[in-house]
Amino acid sequence: MKSSGSSTPRLLVAVLAAVGAGAVGFFAYRFQHRAADELIATPVPVGPAVVPEGTATEPPKGKVIPDTLPDITLADVAGKPTKLASFAGRPLMVNFWATWCAPCRREIPLLNKIRMERKAQNAEIVGIAVDFREDVLAFVKKVPLSYPLLIGEEDGLAAAEAFGMGMGFPFSVFVDSKNRILTVKVGELHEDEANFAFDRLRDIDNGILTHEAAQGAINDAFREMAAERARQEAAVESKPAN
Repeated sequence: MKSSGSSTPRLLVAVLAAVGAGAVGFFAYRFQHRAADELIATPVPVGPAVVPEGTATEPPKGKVIPDTLPDITLADVAGKPTKLASFAGRPLMVNFWATWCAPCRREIPLLNKIRMERKAQNAEIVGIAVDFREDVLAFVKKVPLSYPLLIGEEDGLAAAEAFGMGMGFPFSVFVDSKNRILTVKVGELHEDEANFAFDRLRDIDNGILTHEAAQGAINDAFREMAAERARQEAAVESKPAN
């Protein structure tokens, strides 16, 4: 399966590092930088997996995006171990994020909005915060999430690995009602992308499209949307200052 985009990590571990090595860097970084709001997200080159946001790419080298929702258990906000599969059996989006990630924070109002709008579709959005638990709990007191939230530190890293992804956030996984992964969007999710993906999940449920046809439609549409955003940004930048 192909994924898309580029993203920016906080933790000083490479995307291609093993989970164990990543966890070491994760906790070492905690003691050096506790003030997440002071961090500025900057792109980190990780080889050929990094491409312009919205374009299709292979998963990070040595990684494989699974065909179906992996078996993952993480703590919820109350600390209760919760299986990701407990949200399955419906159109599902799993959003990996962190409090220190500026694009991740920008996505939250959009995800709140989409979840409300997609209730009639029986769709669900689940956030997975790969971050320190106390930081996440403090953050959501200020910025409420209207969708379920799971939290992981080193086990959050393992969850990202289980999806065939690395330390680049945000990324969003769209899953159909049969627990098959439809696509992975790497980088900040935009409203047109989210709505297009959920519409294709609805088409699968209604028998209008096969899973494979929906995948192809999404890959093509995401490329076109990213290209159009790039054209618009270039046009704005090329305008002379008044």
